[in-house]
Amino acid sequence: MSTAYINARLVDPASGLDTKGAVLVENGHILDFGSHLFAQGAPAGVETIDCGGHVLAPGLIDMRVFTGEPGEEHRETLATASGAAAAGGVTTMVVMPNTNPVVDDAAIVDFVMRRARDTASVNIEIMAALTKGLEGSEMTEFGLLKDAGAIAYTDGIRPVMDAQLLRRALTYSKLFDGLIVQHAEDPSLAASGVMNEGELSTRLGLASIPAEAETIIVERDLRLVALTGGRYHVSQVSCAETVDVIRQAKAEGLPVTCGVSADHLSLNETDIGEYRTFFKLSPPLRDESDRQALLAGLIDGTIDVVVSGHNPQDTDAKRRPFAEAAYGAVGLETLLPVLLERVHNDEISLTDALATITSKPADILGLPSGHLKSGAAADMVLIDLGKPWVVEADALRSKSKNTAHEDRRFQGRAMRTIVAGKSVFEA
Repeated sequence: MSTAYINARLVDPASGLDTKGAVLVENGHILDFGSHLFAQGAPAGVETIDCGGHVLAPGLIDMRVFTGEPGEEHRETLATASGAAAAGGVTTMVVMPNTNPVVDDAAIVDFVMRRARDTASVNIEIMAALTKGLEGSEMTEFGLLKDAGAIAYTDGIRPVMDAQLLRRALTYSKLFDGLIVQHAEDPSLAASGVMNEGELSTRLGLASIPAEAETIIVERDLRLVALTGGRYHVSQVSCAETVDVIRQAKAEGLPVTCGVSADHLSLNETDIGEYRTFFKLSPPLRDESDRQALLAGLIDGTIDVVVSGHNPQDTDAKRRPFAEAAYGAVGLETLLPVLLERVHNDEISLTDALATITSKPADILGLPSGHLKSGAAADMVLIDLGKPWVVEADALRSKSKNTAHEDRRFQGRAMRTIVAGKSVFEA
């Protein structure tokens, strides 16, 4: 079966392609693409989809997604998360190991992969636990986990504090060209903090988390990276000092990459307002100067990828006093619109913005997707850059509705999401 996507603006960040043209898909793969295709119209027998001049780009890859499956399906299942992903233009989502049971052995990796094959509408990749039970004391079996299908190692929302263990992990991972992913937050400094440390936290009377809780961990870890040569990725940076530290490490040639959440590019601590728990995130939203530094880091390439940090929480977990509410917000459906907001504000080019959610995460994770190229799986997203959209929490596909962008107005969103040549979402 062949399908022609005609009258499209083709944008492929990996190659710098930005031209009018078409894509021919056959048996789930891209057969050909470019401005030369179908100048005289598609041949008979080929299904034709008119893209209306909108952007047709590689499908998005979200490197940081939490689900409740297995164990907490009331928050989110792989099926509901993938539905939200498809609506957001995400064709590959990478799920974290913080489930019940923890994804720390090959059998559980296999279980999640089978559930994904049976229930999910987008590609699911797995980051396995770096330590058994996420307890930070004993490494998991990296080789067995990789053989089972895991693509990286992390303790998700828990930092690995044992320096010797992390050193061994970085060293051992080199045998598999593995990627170690760290949630950088020193728990002794974060303590019972629930928001950024500063004047606002004092005024609100909330325990706070200093930026140093993040930067100290990254500084320590980078010394271990220099010692071992292992590949290291900071899952989410949130403050200016960390961006500076990583910028210097990259200048020195260390194999380090990092990500930032779309929420941290768009919001700051003042959005907490009157103790609004949907803005209680980990790492916390910082002040405006930090947000600006994150954006600068994204523009100059210090920050490699943008993630949703999708972390669904049920109503009871969020409808509590701020200090007691759970961390996290859903983000799969708002990842692209938030990033497009930066494009519309002329802060970053469309190509550079899309690179952070397509080719760059693919390259870091060693995935074959994230590019428009002949022979690749036809994972693509059709984007209407001008589509007005108001976020209505109840209309989100995620099982949980705790979005930090409720009632916000955006311009631009995914209109069609295609996975292996099959449309899994149409607006």
